[in-house]
Amino acid sequence: MKLSSVISARFDTPDSQSIETYRKDGGYETYLQVLKGEKGSPDDIVAAIKASGLRGRGGAGFSTGMKWSFVPKNVDKPKYLCVNGDESEPGTFKDRQILEFDPHALIEGVGITCWTIGAERGYIYLRCEFKKGIATVQKAIDEAYAAGLFGEDVQGSGRTIHVSLTVGAGAYICGEETSLLNSIEGVRPYPRNKPPFPAVEGLFGCPTIINNVETITNIPHIVKRGAEWYAGLGCKDDPGSRLWCVSGHVKRPGVYEAETGFRLQELIDEHCGGMRGGKKLKCVIPGGSSSKVLLPDEVAQVTMDTPGIRKFGSSLGSAGIIVLDEDTCMVDAVLNLMKFYAHESCGQCTPCREGTPWVVQVLQRIRDGKGRLVDLELLDDIAKNMEGRTVCALADGACWPLTSILKKFRHEFVAKIPGAEKGAREVATA
Repeated sequence: MKLSSVISARFDTPDSQSIETYRKDGGYETYLQVLKGEKGSPDDIVAAIKASGLRGRGGAGFSTGMKWSFVPKNVDKPKYLCVNGDESEPGTFKDRQILEFDPHALIEGVGITCWTIGAERGYIYLRCEFKKGIATVQKAIDEAYAAGLFGEDVQGSGRTIHVSLTVGAGAYICGEETSLLNSIEGVRPYPRNKPPFPAVEGLFGCPTIINNVETITNIPHIVKRGAEWYAGLGCKDDPGSRLWCVSGHVKRPGVYEAETGFRLQELIDEHCGGMRGGKKLKCVIPGGSSSKVLLPDEVAQVTMDTPGIRKFGSSLGSAGIIVLDEDTCMVDAVLNLMKFYAHESCGQCTPCREGTPWVVQVLQRIRDGKGRLVDLELLDDIAKNMEGRTVCALADGACWPLTSILKKFRHEFVAKIPGAEKGAREVATA
């Protein structure tokens, strides 16, 4: 497989964060053309983003152009854009690269998107742990204002477009789009019931589009080069180039950009250097911690695109690829993940609030050699009563790795339960 460089093209450019360097590389030219109407009407741009096949890069994978088209046109309310940079899914660290190495590409995407959907303000929402990213993005915003690229009647276009930075307190739940809205509004970030959807009634009760950092950074490239160009990258049914985060037991973890449709095994072997220490591959969590685990034979076959990974019952999610070797205890691994979800549950919904710590309690009991064979059925039962029964998808995201690991590595759980192997044999022969 070959790596590509669309989003990451400028990451290694000296002083890539400055507006001078960005504009030397052609930055903001597309935005200025959009402001002058040289790239067509807002409807034309929405149609181009639809035709490009761009899907949201935050995890849900919904059509970006389709989402934009949901914004009502004839309303007296303001419209807003919110850029979700609350990157906190375990195994995911792609947006941070954009924030730190190419912030103006994101800001140009914000300007084009605001013009297209009729928004006068775009909010970039970042988590407080991104200290370097926060400072870099704020400096870039200040540079863009100083250059007259945002404000009232920007560049004589008759349009008002503002962009500002909002910093959250570091809660995982704020990565959920409606929780993010509540956080910006200054209220407790509980997820909201939908409908109404944010495109109709979002920030401050007004039409709002919420897109991931990587999604918005793609916009200038698509508008500049055309929908046909982007649709021709990678998998036909899920096109584009993505930033893939690889962590875990590989020789060269990091962020790799590649067009969709490549084989996961090729990425691990050719670009990540294979398994660390010459160990054997045990499994991969392919799309951030919320995705279902893949076994080695599945890793060898799966292609990294939405249709390809669905064949194996998993998802691309946030493109956070977590590689685990043969020495990994899967009981410890899933316990570690469930502790995260239990800690980060906002507590609004009973199944999630009570279910996630209950799962942790049962897993700890098994790990400590005090579990019972019936605990495995209990874990499945808890998961069934969590999934699909909460306002947001946090509970679902906790259940998917749990149930898939329980299914594919049941023998490791049984091995830690005193007398379980004997009991299982007796039940099987009864």
